[in-house]
Amino acid sequence: MLKTIIVSAFGAGLLVGAILTGVQLVTTEPLILHGETFEKAAEAAPAVAASVPHDHGADSVSHGPAAAPEAHHHDEGAWEPTDGFERSAYTLLANLLMGVAVSAILLGVMTLKGGRIDARTGVLWGLGGFFAASLLPSLGLSPELPGTAAAEITSRQIWWLSTAAASAVGLALIVFGSAWFWKAAGVVIAIVPHVIGAPQPPTLEAAYPAALGAEFVAASLVVSALLWSLSGVFSGWLYQRLSRSD
Repeated sequence: MLKTIIVSAFGAGLLVGAILTGVQLVTTEPLILHGETFEKAAEAAPAVAASVPHDHGADSVSHGPAAAPEAHHHDEGAWEPTDGFERSAYTLLANLLMGVAVSAILLGVMTLKGGRIDARTGVLWGLGGFFAASLLPSLGLSPELPGTAAAEITSRQIWWLSTAAASAVGLALIVFGSAWFWKAAGVVIAIVPHVIGAPQPPTLEAAYPAALGAEFVAASLVVSALLWSLSGVFSGWLYQRLSRSD
């Protein structure tokens, strides 16, 4: 069984990673590149303003270099993939690894739950994973374009992990709970992280237009839904086929 799970997860992950990369090339990646242009323009604006000379007249007091505004910029030594083939190659690699990981998670959960494992049950579990790991957490922390103001990363990661775990437990109780109080407990558990609230950014201002940010959120959620549902379909189908051949 373990061998079947591993082979199915790798096979499904490769298929999902390739499909996801193609989808991202025409959906989220152009939006990210567009958002980066606004981010770079916002970072360059203070430096441009600082370099403009100010003529205050002969009687004015010289402010000196200490009065010049400080420009915010990225570390010039920081590595990042170049646009084009290199960036697409790293995106493909990341998607392949993510596809394998998600497929393995879904197969592991389906195996622990017991029952029939096929494409139909796989897509249902995949949609559940999308709700728990992407859709519900996005109500507090939505996908962000470059140039988005954000809270401290550790606090965001803790909130996201806690919300994903609470959402998974809550959905499981709602779907599989035999009595009404278990279902009610599932609803309460799922909404607790949202009552506490996600870490808030220092400002709500962004370098890019609001419409671009909304389009990116929608596209990112569609890509995430594809990741989870396709991983469920392919991993469940491969597991069923390999189990028959054993």
